[in-house]
Amino acid sequence: MFDKARLAVGTAMIATIMLSSGCARIRDHKGYVADQTLIGSIQPGIDNRESVERTLGRPSFASQFDSSTWYYLSRETKQLAFSTPRPVKQIALEIHFDRQGNVSSVQNLGMSKVVSLSPNGDKTPTLGRNRGFFQELFGNIGRVGGTGAGQSGGGTTDNPQ
Repeated sequence: MFDKARLAVGTAMIATIMLSSGCARIRDHKGYVADQTLIGSIQPGIDNRESVERTLGRPSFASQFDSSTWYYLSRETKQLAFSTPRPVKQIALEIHFDRQGNVSSVQNLGMSKVVSLSPNGDKTPTLGRNRGFFQELFGNIGRVGGTGAGQSGGGTTDNPQ
């Protein structure tokens, strides 16, 4: 009797451990591996494009319309099992250059630019008519072979040519 109780407790403990191991916390890092000492060493008026590239490496991306702004992006996220990842730490380093290629400003935007977007329900908003499934399916019954059928010109009753 005592061995059966022990076996049941042991089995329950093993099952609990196996089930809870699926709920592990996941930490992830994406983007630039930031070093605060190197970031702090970039000084406006002193550094230029070449010195920034030697210090920080190539940027994550440059401005699309002119090459006067470089961006270094880094994000750390945390999630529990299959839940949506939440940002824990973010660095969005924005370096502006003047026309001569010297650093004019450095901004570390951090978590202030994190935005949480939620979808608009189950439906995508579209322009046009609000017609149901059956209206779309059976809406053309009676229109085929109506006015103008068999005539050349390719027009329809909705769009006569």
